[in-house]
Amino acid sequence: MPKDMSLAADATSTLESAAPTRLAAIDLGSNSFHLLVANYANERLQVVARLGEKVQLAAGLDDSGYLSEAAMQRALECLARFAPFLNDIEATNLRVVGTNALRDAHNSQDFIEQAEAQLGHPIEIIAGREEARLIYLGAAHALAENGRRLIVDIGGGSTEFIIGEAFEPRALESLRMGCVTYTSRYFPDGELSEKRMRRAELAALSELANIQRPYQRLGWDDPVGSSGTIKAAASVLHAYQDTPQEGVITRAGLKKLRERLIKCKSLDKVALDGLKPDRARVFPAGVAILGAIFEAFSLEKMRFADGALREGVLFDMAGRNTAEDTRAKTLTHLQRIYDVDTRQAENVARTARQLFDRVKGPWRLSEEQGHFLHWACLVHEIGLAISHSQFHRHGAYLLEHSDLAGFSRPEQRLLAHLVRAHRRKFPVKEWQALPPAQRDAGARLARLLRLAVLLNHSRPEEPPTVPGVTASEQTLTLTLPETREPTLLSTDLEQEQAYLQAAGFSLTLV
Repeated sequence: MPKDMSLAADATSTLESAAPTRLAAIDLGSNSFHLLVANYANERLQVVARLGEKVQLAAGLDDSGYLSEAAMQRALECLARFAPFLNDIEATNLRVVGTNALRDAHNSQDFIEQAEAQLGHPIEIIAGREEARLIYLGAAHALAENGRRLIVDIGGGSTEFIIGEAFEPRALESLRMGCVTYTSRYFPDGELSEKRMRRAELAALSELANIQRPYQRLGWDDPVGSSGTIKAAASVLHAYQDTPQEGVITRAGLKKLRERLIKCKSLDKVALDGLKPDRARVFPAGVAILGAIFEAFSLEKMRFADGALREGVLFDMAGRNTAEDTRAKTLTHLQRIYDVDTRQAENVARTARQLFDRVKGPWRLSEEQGHFLHWACLVHEIGLAISHSQFHRHGAYLLEHSDLAGFSRPEQRLLAHLVRAHRRKFPVKEWQALPPAQRDAGARLARLLRLAVLLNHSRPEEPPTVPGVTASEQTLTLTLPETREPTLLSTDLEQEQAYLQAAGFSLTLV
C-alpha cells in the first residue's frame, strides 16, 4: 500500500475507533423544557435519551413580569425528573440554557438559584440572537442539502429567524412573539374567533415589519421550520391530507388549518388529528404567528427539520475550546471592529498565561477559567475606540451589552467585569453583583489580568520575563529583580499594592 494511502487509512481508523463523548443539554424554554443526552463522535450525535415536558413557564409571568410560585414549582418538578439522566455526565459536557421567559422575568434569579441547587450545575441565560445561532446550528446539522436557508423557530415566548448557508448564519434575529405569550395576550378568556386570530396575526406582522425587507433582500432558497408549533402544524396537515407530503406546510394547507381552528370556537375545544392534547391550548396562537410569517415573507411552503436549540447546544459544546470555538471567533471579530492593538493584546495574554500556570494550583483555577482570562486579555483595550479616559469602563459596557455569538449572558457579564477591573481602582461594588459562584475565581482572574497589563505597560515588542510569583488564599507574592533605582514597573506595582489593599486583597513584593 502506498505510504500516503496507509496514513489516510490509519487516520480513518483512528477517527472511527475514537470513543464517543457523552453530552447533555437542557433547554429551559418558555413553553417546554427539553432534555437531550447523546453520544458525540465523528461529528455526529447518537441520541441516548430525549425528554420533553410542557412547563409553560411564560404562562406563569404576571403583568408585572414576575414568575409565579406555581410556575417555578412546575419547572423544578420537571427538572427533578430530568436529574437522574445526568448522573454519568461530566460537568464540562452539560449545558443548561434558559430562553425568553427567563430573560424577561424580574425574579428569574430566584428560580435559577433553586434550579442550580437541584441540578448541581449552573444555568446560562442566553440572549435572543445567541438562541437563534444555536437553533440554526442544530437545524443545519439535520439538513443534508446545501443552499441558503431561512430557518424559523416559533417558541413559547419568542420566535427566531435565521438565514444561513451550510453551518454559517448570515442573519440572526429573535422577535418577541411566541405561542404562550400570544395565547395570554390575544386569547385570554379562551375564546377562539376570526377576529381574535386576525388580531394575533396583525401583531405578529407588526413585529415582522422590522426584519421583512432586509431578510427578503438577503433571500433564501429553502424555508425551513423547527420545534413544536411548526412540527405540530405539519403533523395536523398530514393527518387531514391537506398537504402532498409529510413534514411540509403549504399556504393552502395553512389556510384550511386556520379555518378548522376557528370552528373550534374555544381553546378548550381544540382537538385535531395529529395534534397532541398538551399543545392544543397554545396551538392557535402559534398558527397565527406562522400565518403571519407566510404572509410577510410571501411563502408558498415550508418544511420541518428535526434539529433545534438543544441539538445546537450539543454541537456547539463539542466545538468549544477548539479551533471551531465560536467564542474565540467572536472576540477576533471584536478586535477588528474596534481596531485593537493585537500585538499588545497577545503580549498581555502570553504574560497572563504564565502567571495563570504558576498559581492555578493553589488558587484552584480551572482551564475553562483560564480561557476567560485569555479572552479578557484579547479585548481589554476595546474601550479605547470610544475614549482613552475611562476606557476600561467603556470596554466593559460594550462587552456586556453587545450580542456576542457563543457567549451566554453570565459569560458575557464575567468577561465584562474582568475588563472593567483590569486597571485603576478594583470595582468592589460591581463585583458583588456577580453570582456568588463567580466572585472568588473571577477576582483572582482579574488580579492576574491586572498584573499582566502592568508587566506590559511599556508596550514592548515581546512580552517581558515574568517575575517569580506564588499565591495563597488572598495573597500574591512577586519576586522582583534587585535594583537600586525606582523603575516604571516598581512604581506601577506599588500603586497596585494600594489599589488591591483597598479592595481587601494583598500583593507582596520581594
